[in-house]
Amino acid sequence: MTDPELVQSPLSRTIEDDGTYVRIDIYRMETDNEWSLEVVDEENASTVWDDLFPSDQAALDEALKTIEVEGIRTFLATRH
Repeated sequence: MTDPELVQSPLSRTIEDDGTYVRIDIYRMETDNEWSLEVVDEENASTVWDDLFPSDQAALDEALKTIEVEGIRTFLATRH
């Protein structure tokens, strides 16, 4: 039996704002239906949501909502 492959969502992307950037990674195992959300800052520090999402669009919406409400710098390991 082979290990399941990691499926990266085509909705994953890099967002730039306020002089910095973060990478939004949305992925799941090929055998799973729910998606994981991870936001990685420019220093490769990551924030991973504990909850899974029913769709990759729902995961992206959550990341974008968090950036809109709290600002992109909320994800920086070292907040400037």
